[in-house]
Amino acid sequence: MKTISVLLVEDNEADIILTSELLHQLEMNVEINCVKDGEQAIHYISKINEFKNAITPDLVILDINMPKIDGKEVLAFIKDNENTRSIHVIMYTSSTLESDKLFCYLHNVDLYLNKADSMLHYSKIMEVLKDYIKAHFKTYSIY
Repeated sequence: MKTISVLLVEDNEADIILTSELLHQLEMNVEINCVKDGEQAIHYISKINEFKNAITPDLVILDINMPKIDGKEVLAFIKDNENTRSIHVIMYTSSTLESDKLFCYLHNVDLYLNKADSMLHYSKIMEVLKDYIKAHFKTYSIY
Protein backbone atom coordinates (compact mmCIF):
# COMPACT_ATOMS: atom_id res chain seq x y z
CA MET A 1 0.00 0.00 0.00
CA LYS A 2 1.19 3.48 -0.88
CA THR A 3 1.58 6.49 1.34
CA ILE A 4 -0.27 9.71 0.49
CA SER A 5 2.18 12.59 0.58
CA VAL A 6 0.38 15.67 1.89
CA LEU A 7 1.72 19.20 1.96
CA LEU A 8 -0.17 21.20 4.58
CA VAL A 9 0.18 24.95 4.03
CA GLU A 10 -0.99 26.59 7.23
CA ASP A 11 0.37 29.34 9.48
CA ASN A 12 -1.87 28.77 12.52
CA GLU A 13 -0.40 26.20 14.92
CA ALA A 14 -3.80 25.12 16.28
CA ASP A 15 -5.07 24.52 12.74
CA ILE A 16 -1.92 22.55 11.92
CA ILE A 17 -2.58 20.25 14.87
CA LEU A 18 -6.29 19.88 14.11
CA THR A 19 -5.77 19.24 10.40
CA SER A 20 -2.96 16.77 11.06
CA GLU A 21 -5.17 14.91 13.53
CA LEU A 22 -8.00 14.86 11.01
CA LEU A 23 -5.67 13.38 8.36
CA HIS A 24 -4.37 10.71 10.72
CA GLN A 25 -7.95 9.62 11.46
CA LEU A 26 -8.57 8.75 7.79
CA GLU A 27 -7.32 5.17 8.08
CA MET A 28 -4.88 5.80 5.23
CA ASN A 29 -1.11 5.87 5.11
CA VAL A 30 -0.45 9.60 5.23
CA GLU A 31 2.85 11.48 5.39
CA ILE A 32 2.33 15.13 6.29
CA ASN A 33 4.83 17.88 5.59
CA CYS A 34 3.97 21.38 6.72
CA VAL A 35 5.04 24.83 5.63
CA LYS A 36 3.81 28.04 7.19
CA ASP A 37 3.54 30.49 4.29
CA GLY A 38 2.82 30.61 0.59
CA GLU A 39 6.40 31.35 -0.39
CA GLN A 40 7.61 28.19 1.35
CA ALA A 41 4.82 26.23 -0.37
CA ILE A 42 6.00 27.36 -3.80
CA HIS A 43 9.62 26.56 -2.86
CA TYR A 44 8.54 23.11 -1.62
CA ILE A 45 6.58 22.30 -4.76
CA SER A 46 9.37 23.72 -6.96
CA LYS A 47 12.00 21.83 -4.95
CA ILE A 48 14.21 24.85 -4.40
CA ASN A 49 16.28 26.13 -1.50
CA GLU A 50 15.84 24.00 1.64
CA PHE A 51 13.23 21.87 -0.17
CA LYS A 52 15.42 20.64 -3.02
CA ASN A 53 14.91 17.00 -1.89
CA ALA A 54 11.18 17.32 -1.21
CA ILE A 55 8.84 14.65 -2.47
CA THR A 56 6.19 16.00 -4.83
CA PRO A 57 2.97 15.95 -2.81
CA ASP A 58 -0.05 13.97 -3.94
CA LEU A 59 -2.28 16.42 -2.11
CA VAL A 60 -1.88 20.04 -0.98
CA ILE A 61 -4.16 21.32 1.77
CA LEU A 62 -3.99 25.06 1.53
CA ASP A 63 -5.25 28.03 3.52
CA ILE A 64 -6.05 31.26 1.68
CA ASN A 65 -4.94 33.76 4.32
CA MET A 66 -1.19 33.15 4.39
CA PRO A 67 1.86 35.34 5.00
CA LYS A 68 4.13 36.42 2.11
CA ILE A 69 2.15 34.78 -0.71
CA ASP A 70 -1.52 33.96 -0.19
CA GLY A 71 -3.11 30.61 -0.87
CA LYS A 72 -4.87 31.81 -4.03
CA GLU A 73 -1.50 32.62 -5.60
CA VAL A 74 -0.14 29.21 -4.55
CA LEU A 75 -3.19 27.51 -6.07
CA ALA A 76 -2.70 29.41 -9.34
CA PHE A 77 1.00 28.48 -9.32
CA ILE A 78 0.20 24.78 -8.90
CA LYS A 79 -2.67 24.56 -11.38
CA ASP A 80 -1.12 26.82 -14.05
CA ASN A 81 2.12 24.79 -14.14
CA GLU A 82 2.14 21.80 -16.48
CA ASN A 83 4.41 19.84 -14.12
CA THR A 84 2.23 20.31 -11.04
CA ARG A 85 -1.36 20.74 -12.21
CA SER A 86 -2.17 17.11 -11.48
CA ILE A 87 -1.53 17.64 -7.75
CA HIS A 88 -4.81 17.54 -5.85
CA VAL A 89 -5.48 20.82 -4.02
CA ILE A 90 -7.98 21.22 -1.22
CA MET A 91 -8.56 24.75 -0.04
CA TYR A 92 -9.21 24.53 3.70
CA THR A 93 -9.83 28.05 4.86
CA SER A 94 -11.79 30.33 7.13
CA SER A 95 -12.62 32.58 4.16
CA THR A 96 -16.31 32.58 3.30
CA LEU A 97 -15.97 35.24 0.62
CA GLU A 98 -17.73 34.26 -2.60
CA SER A 99 -14.92 35.99 -4.54
CA ASP A 100 -12.37 33.63 -2.93
CA LYS A 101 -14.48 30.57 -3.75
CA LEU A 102 -14.97 31.74 -7.33
CA PHE A 103 -11.25 32.40 -7.78
CA CYS A 104 -10.41 28.94 -6.44
CA TYR A 105 -12.89 27.14 -8.65
CA LEU A 106 -11.79 29.15 -11.70
CA HIS A 107 -8.24 27.97 -10.92
CA ASN A 108 -9.30 24.32 -10.71
CA VAL A 109 -9.24 23.74 -6.97
CA ASP A 110 -10.32 20.17 -6.32
CA LEU A 111 -12.29 20.90 -3.17
CA TYR A 112 -13.11 24.04 -1.14
CA LEU A 113 -13.83 23.53 2.56
CA ASN A 114 -14.43 26.06 5.29
CA LYS A 115 -12.62 25.43 8.55
CA ALA A 116 -14.67 24.00 11.36
CA ASP A 117 -16.32 26.31 13.84
CA SER A 118 -17.86 23.53 15.95
CA MET A 119 -17.42 19.84 16.64
CA LEU A 120 -20.41 19.03 14.42
CA HIS A 121 -18.87 21.01 11.57
CA TYR A 122 -15.52 19.29 12.21
CA SER A 123 -17.20 15.88 11.91
CA LYS A 124 -18.85 16.87 8.62
CA ILE A 125 -15.54 18.15 7.24
CA MET A 126 -13.85 14.93 8.24
CA GLU A 127 -16.46 12.89 6.36
CA VAL A 128 -16.16 15.04 3.23
CA LEU A 129 -12.37 14.87 3.36
CA LYS A 130 -12.44 11.11 3.96
CA ASP A 131 -14.81 10.60 1.01
CA TYR A 132 -12.66 12.76 -1.26
CA ILE A 133 -9.42 11.02 -0.35
CA LYS A 134 -10.95 7.54 -0.62
CA ALA A 135 -12.38 8.39 -4.05
CA HIS A 136 -9.14 9.84 -5.41
CA PHE A 137 -6.52 7.74 -3.64
CA LYS A 138 -8.07 4.25 -3.66
CA THR A 139 -4.72 2.47 -4.06
CA TYR A 140 -3.44 4.15 -0.89
CA SER A 141 -6.04 2.64 1.43
CA ILE A 142 -5.00 0.44 4.35
CA TYR A 143 -8.31 -1.45 4.32
